[in-house]
Amino acid sequence: MPHTQTVRPISTPAISRRLLLTALTVVALMLLISYLVAFDQGAVSRSGMYLHELMHDGRHLLGVPCH
Repeated sequence: MPHTQTVRPISTPAISRRLLLTALTVVALMLLISYLVAFDQGAVSRSGMYLHELMHDGRHLLGVPCH
């Protein structure tokens, strides 16, 4: 009887590292943009309320209170 060897397939990850890094970067940027549009009251922007006034109408359109 010949000796048989079991061949195991090489396991590959379902998601590549590059795709995962890209997805995490996009999510982080979207969270930052969401924060700046919805909740920044001049804390991040160095020019005072400039960012707040720039995003003012967008906040009301999204239903985010800013007053």
